[in-house]
Amino acid sequence: MNAFILKHLKTLEMLGVLMRIASFTVVSWLGPASPFLWVWLVNTVDAVLLTWCAVLKADKAYTLLNAFWVLVGAVGIARAAGWVA
Repeated sequence: MNAFILKHLKTLEMLGVLMRIASFTVVSWLGPASPFLWVWLVNTVDAVLLTWCAVLKADKAYTLLNAFWVLVGAVGIARAAGWVA
């Protein structure tokens, strides 16, 4: 899988960034009517993708930033799904 990601790194990074832009755009447009579980799922998937890309590039700053977003996403998913208050 790493070889595939390295081969398509720039495309996958752009996909991750576009996913993040889309998820925040939905929230900014719809506000409280946003499908928060879906927004958090998309946001977390893009964070995983971008973290993986950053790890393969050995970019410590972006690895940390996106790994943080994976954790935030996990909390967001748990809250949006009603698993925690």
